[in-house]
Amino acid sequence: MRTFAKGLTGLLGFFLLWEITVQAGVLPDYWVPPASEVATTFVELLGDREFLLGVIATLLAWLIALGVAVGIGVPAGLLLGSVPALQSASRALIEFLRPIPAVALIPLVMVTIGSGPDAKITLAVYAAVWPILFNTIYAFGEIDPVLLDSARATGANRRQALTWVALPHAAPFIFTGVRVAASIALIAVISVEYIAASEIGLGRYILEGGMNNGHLDQVMAGTVLAGLAGWAINSALVGSGRRLFRWADTEERATR
Repeated sequence: MRTFAKGLTGLLGFFLLWEITVQAGVLPDYWVPPASEVATTFVELLGDREFLLGVIATLLAWLIALGVAVGIGVPAGLLLGSVPALQSASRALIEFLRPIPAVALIPLVMVTIGSGPDAKITLAVYAAVWPILFNTIYAFGEIDPVLLDSARATGANRRQALTWVALPHAAPFIFTGVRVAASIALIAVISVEYIAASEIGLGRYILEGGMNNGHLDQVMAGTVLAGLAGWAINSALVGSGRRLFRWADTEERATR
């Protein structure tokens, strides 16, 4: 709660600075509307059924994408991390695919599966799977060989050593990868909704606000909501990580 309060204080300070900057004329209000105007629009949108359905569609796509990314990234990372030969053989392919931004694949995905929910979920999975995969592989590289040798010395087979030794050690690293992937997946979903002009979603609302006679208050309100959602998700995952992995500081597990 203390960390949450500090984060909330920082956000309020940012919005106050935003309001002062615009009201003082440092930033023209036709470029950036004042925070008070955006806040008014934001509150009004909370009673707009169509807007709320779009937000729900975005969050649902994000949740599905993150779940699929975990379902792919963790088993693949466990396999590659535990079989060095397979990791070496796949390294070139992974390093080729990883730098390709998800938005660059929008035309290909739209041609193959259309611009519906499947498109944004597919691209969000592609963007989010990498930090999970690499953190899982990295976790195996950090396991002390003595721990595995000790497990085998007690009669544990490969599966038991993986379950009793490797997974508990890797869990904090994997969770950090999931936390990073959660933010990336949200960015990817909203970006695809915006660029591909999805039928519904927060990105679609931001796009329409920009095209509808330049209603910047609507654009900024949608943008602020996206930022608040990302902050809330990350805060929730950080708190969960501290409770689940008290023996490890998940905030210091750098993703690779």
